[in-house]
Amino acid sequence: MTSEHGKRLTRLQIMVSDDEIQALDDWRFSERMPSRAAAIRELLRRGLGAEGYNGEAGKQGNSGSFGVINTNDDK
Repeated sequence: MTSEHGKRLTRLQIMVSDDEIQALDDWRFSERMPSRAAAIRELLRRGLGAEGYNGEAGKQGNSGSFGVINTNDDK
């Protein structure tokens, strides 16, 4: 959930295995993602988009889409 200003309002905590975190980190570094959180948000966006949930999840974007740089030009 995001506010009208794009700030994230909901914290999500998950448990992952050592293999899953290694796979995430490998992908994150190969894609030059700035953080694990950004990588998880991008993978979630891609997965939801692939399944046909094209709302926010289906949008393409720049680094602002990963929650690193917040600009209003990305809308």
